[in-house]
Amino acid sequence: MKAVTILDGGMGRELERIGAPFSQPLWSAQALIESPQLVKLAHHAFIDAGSEIITVNSYACVPFHLGDEGYAQQGAALANKAAKLAREAVSESTHNVLVAGSLPPVFGSYRPELFQYERAKAITSELMQAQDEYVDLWLAETVASVAEAKMYLELFNATQKTAYLCFTLQDELDQPALLRSGETVEEAVEQLLEAGGKGLFFNCSIPEVIAQAIEVVNSITKRNNKSLEIGVFANSFTPIKSGHQANEAIQTVRHFSPEEYLDFAKRWHELGATIIGGCCGIEPRHIALLSTWKQES
Repeated sequence: MKAVTILDGGMGRELERIGAPFSQPLWSAQALIESPQLVKLAHHAFIDAGSEIITVNSYACVPFHLGDEGYAQQGAALANKAAKLAREAVSESTHNVLVAGSLPPVFGSYRPELFQYERAKAITSELMQAQDEYVDLWLAETVASVAEAKMYLELFNATQKTAYLCFTLQDELDQPALLRSGETVEEAVEQLLEAGGKGLFFNCSIPEVIAQAIEVVNSITKRNNKSLEIGVFANSFTPIKSGHQANEAIQTVRHFSPEEYLDFAKRWHELGATIIGGCCGIEPRHIALLSTWKQES
């Protein structure tokens, strides 16, 4: 079996599941503000399940969730707090675990049409500075367009840490693999290769659309005689259609069983994915089965 690293699952939904305060628009930032001990508890749950990388709970530390005034007042401080909590959870554990800093979409998930290059770059730079002391690598999460990818790649030039773009895909099974913007996965991968990127992820998309996207990556890297590390952390949402308003309602979860999710993961691994975890709705029990699969293979 080709080596695989186990990532954690979805922090926001895990916080909700264990009883942390959780509502729109604050999402997972609400627990940071009101119940930080539960943020650490969620990290411990994923570590105990076998995660070898945990992700900082900074996804909602942006104006989209906090509001412009709230972000100005406490966005960077909350991201710093989130990173410190993740590092503390690792330090309190006996496991060898890395901490991934989370760089979220500033203007909302699945909303590439709202992207503002310079403002997003400034805010993302602040979030990187806030987390940098405590993290080992970076995940630019839920990247929905080529323009967003370009912005992150510019920022990655300023860090010595390993950094990955994590693309979110359209949840449509009857079309080629597309980013939420409608741009092709091929366009995104070509840009990444041109910038000298070492790897990419697919995240916050339904599991059914990811294998096709990995096949596109493999085709492009083979054509260019290059290699890219591939990671996946899919969600368990019902399919998200174009035009979805991320803060209008809490998305419905399909509640995949760990066994169902493992079946998807095995296919991703066959196609070359070497880092596998979960996004929204993927719980410690799913991660535990992934870890068992790794150990037994």
